[in-house]
Amino acid sequence: MTQPNEDQINKIEKILRDEKYPAKSHNLKVKQQLLSKNPKLTVESTAIFITGENSEPIKYSDQSKTFRQSRYFFYLSGCNIPSSSLLFNLHDEKLTLFLPDVDEENIMWSGPPLSVEEAYSKYDVDEVCYASDILNRIKELSGFKIFTTDLDNVSCDSVKSMLIAGDSDFFYALDESRMIKDSYEVALLRKACEITDKCHLAVMSALPIEKNEIHFQAEFTYHAIRQGSKYQGYDPICCSGPNCSTLHYITNDDTLENKNSVLIDAGAEWENYTADVTRCFPINGKWSKEHREIYDTVLDMQTRVMAQIKPGILWDDLHKLAHKVLIERFLQLNIFKSNYSVDEIFERKASVAFFPHGLGHLLGMDTHDVGGNPNYEDPDPMLKYLRLRRTLQAGMVVTNEPGCYFNPYLIKEFLEMHEDRLEVVNMTIMNKYLYVGGVRIEDDILVTEAGHENLTKITSDPDEIEKIVSDSISKGLSHFHVIV
Repeated sequence: MTQPNEDQINKIEKILRDEKYPAKSHNLKVKQQLLSKNPKLTVESTAIFITGENSEPIKYSDQSKTFRQSRYFFYLSGCNIPSSSLLFNLHDEKLTLFLPDVDEENIMWSGPPLSVEEAYSKYDVDEVCYASDILNRIKELSGFKIFTTDLDNVSCDSVKSMLIAGDSDFFYALDESRMIKDSYEVALLRKACEITDKCHLAVMSALPIEKNEIHFQAEFTYHAIRQGSKYQGYDPICCSGPNCSTLHYITNDDTLENKNSVLIDAGAEWENYTADVTRCFPINGKWSKEHREIYDTVLDMQTRVMAQIKPGILWDDLHKLAHKVLIERFLQLNIFKSNYSVDEIFERKASVAFFPHGLGHLLGMDTHDVGGNPNYEDPDPMLKYLRLRRTLQAGMVVTNEPGCYFNPYLIKEFLEMHEDRLEVVNMTIMNKYLYVGGVRIEDDILVTEAGHENLTKITSDPDEIEKIVSDSISKGLSHFHVIV
């Protein structure tokens, strides 16, 4: 595993320790985007009011669901407290955070809430009030256009009546602002990636005791929590053998017996920002011939795409490049028939049966982060599921995650039902790879002014992976829990 240098780690820790989440600058970015999108708005009479999520009870129970803060609210506030709200006046640029009113009875159960004074110290806001002040503050903005995302957690009808919910220009401004990460957000993502790297290494190193797919999830989650990451950005995908051909397999409960391959797609979260990393390895510590050939295919796809990542590049073109690399490799393996050219196979869309998803997506607070402009109505099956359809810009964080799968459903749907695609495939040879299931390699990439930086440090080198796994098997159980 390539370790981040000590200076970089210290810089990340210093940013997160000494600086506040930059809520004020985020509101100013949204202001700029909103006024640019809708020049008819008058800055003197425009504001933003947005509520966070409430703690949600479990039906017929006295317990609550796990709290997950609204991503838009957190972006504008940096506050993870349930039932909070904020108000931003575009004219005087005053940012006010409203804490929930103090429930004296709840203090016995949950302890004292954050005080106003503590909130001033913790959050990048100009004013801190309680929820009981919201109505009066909104009434002071009579005649304003007050934008919000939705009315779901706005309890006061008088406040609701003054808000503009669901405005497309407002969502555009939010999404365009969130798409470009500032230095603090990059530090959060670096931290999430650092934790995730160690978790993936732990899973690779724990094979002596892993007998079921759920053990992979348990191992990953255990090491994430030990490092302070209580949540994963998404349900971990932990699959083996033919199950690796299911793109979002989250059943995670099959035995590893008589399997050869493993695919782990999991990302730890840090302060609502998530990593998203996929690694594959052989269960017995040695790649089989077919598994290694498919792994090398996907690694070549990722490597050649990686070399092209920089500002000004259209992501569609990188996605198409990945398909052409897959076709070249399949011709070498005789999965595609050699009497057809790369371009002809590409035009027939035959590679979609083996690489049906998009090359990658934006990453941030959401695993599939906002601003990607996908077009799920695109008639081109090669582009339909591509979640990023725009030119790269410095400050974006994207995933580079090509894959190759041997899924019976995909083969039937995208290959066998299309004669022009089916005729370029040597089915006898292709069937030899079915037991592999699938391979995906996914790294998290910061687009920089000069090109890009890979935030993911866990190795994807097949020889290094083989050594990690085989060493863990030969050493047994005694060492793997000391990784973090």
